[in-house]
Amino acid sequence: MIKSRLTLSAAMAAFALAGHPAQAAAPGYPQAEAQVLDLSMKSIAMRSVRGPNNRTIDVANLYKQALLAGGWAEGDIEITPVDDTAYIIATWKGSEPALKPLVISGHMDVVEAKPADWTRDPFTPVVEEGILYGRGATDMKFNGATALASLVELRRAGFKPKRSVILQFSGDEETVMKTSGIIAEKLKNAEMVINIDGGGGKLDEASGKPLAWSWDGAEKTYGDFQLEVTNPGGHSSAPRPDNAIVQLAQALAKVGAYKFPAEQNELTKGFFAKAADLEPDRELAAAMRAFAAHPGDEAALAILRANPATVGKVGTTCVPTMVSAGHAVNALPQRATANVNCRIFPGHLRAEIMAQLGKVIAMPVVKITDVSEGSLETHASPMRADFVAASEKAIRKAWGKDVVVVPGQSSGASDSMYYRALDVPSYGASPLFTKDSEEFSHGLNERVRLVNIRPGITYFLSLVTDLAK
Repeated sequence: MIKSRLTLSAAMAAFALAGHPAQAAAPGYPQAEAQVLDLSMKSIAMRSVRGPNNRTIDVANLYKQALLAGGWAEGDIEITPVDDTAYIIATWKGSEPALKPLVISGHMDVVEAKPADWTRDPFTPVVEEGILYGRGATDMKFNGATALASLVELRRAGFKPKRSVILQFSGDEETVMKTSGIIAEKLKNAEMVINIDGGGGKLDEASGKPLAWSWDGAEKTYGDFQLEVTNPGGHSSAPRPDNAIVQLAQALAKVGAYKFPAEQNELTKGFFAKAADLEPDRELAAAMRAFAAHPGDEAALAILRANPATVGKVGTTCVPTMVSAGHAVNALPQRATANVNCRIFPGHLRAEIMAQLGKVIAMPVVKITDVSEGSLETHASPMRADFVAASEKAIRKAWGKDVVVVPGQSSGASDSMYYRALDVPSYGASPLFTKDSEEFSHGLNERVRLVNIRPGITYFLSLVTDLAK
């Protein structure tokens, strides 16, 4: 067992043993690889959770010191406190100031983790059998460390970007996203954003072989709508036809039964067409191909809507998530409310979806209110040829030429939302690969395989070189 207080060399030895034979034989990037693990472990040990004793600003200062040592000037690094958190923006100035900058985006904060629930303390990073455990291992302190160390490695190697490269980390992406909006406004002149908090790859469960990699070019809009029925109430011994709970239940049943029209964009069409080749279930794979070819195929839609992994990709979804009603066990309810959570297909306004819910319910007694917080409506980023070519080249250089690349659309919300709202193309494009059985972001015993270190660096070196020149 290796903990953060032990020597980095011991942890690096464990990393070398965990790598694939071909990786271990290659010269690699010894300084950058060591820095990835060092920054990952140090930042995981900093409890960057919103609220009392939030150490997000400590993570920012850790990153700043690493950048200063890597050749950045003091004046090129901005750390700004905001409420109990902070954000950091570091600029590597390009040789042609007229070119819009390339932005590498991430976040430093993590979701809460209670030590009593974990097998290992979430804020004491531990390496066991080539796996790093700790809160933020996958979401997303390891990725942040990899991006930073890769830029330092590029600078060490003498690369000189034509367009400026900006590395930025928000401080409250997991909660209110206040710093996310501030940063996007500051960098709204960006040429493109690579959000390393999105996308990622899949490893084979048995062999650990890299199978497929997905990048996100869009995300659905988050929406919360409150349904409310009010009534004078009365004694429960004298029931009335207009019972608030019954009326709300009738409305919720209509919402639950309704299917929004199927939709498709360039990204989801590409996802279904390519992901079908990786789907072992023949019926599901056939439905994916049929939907990609004909979005109105009702038979294919029925199969996709019945599958939790694909239902959210064929259009807007709305589902009741909370209910509250009544004030006494022996009284007629005076008020009944419910929350309906929607994930809205890009290109639609929340007001449009709320209006559709009203038509579906068709009950004037039900009041519908948009109670969404921290959500912006955005369109999909274009499938830019320069990004697609550079990202496919980088991921295959890092993980092998046989990796299948699949475009995608996430369910939201990430920092990309703020950039897309300002018409800045943003792509979720993390080089991190994991097994489905080891995906514990936001959950217990979060972890990342250290075999990701060298491919992650290779990916960033290739991607940034291509997009910044």
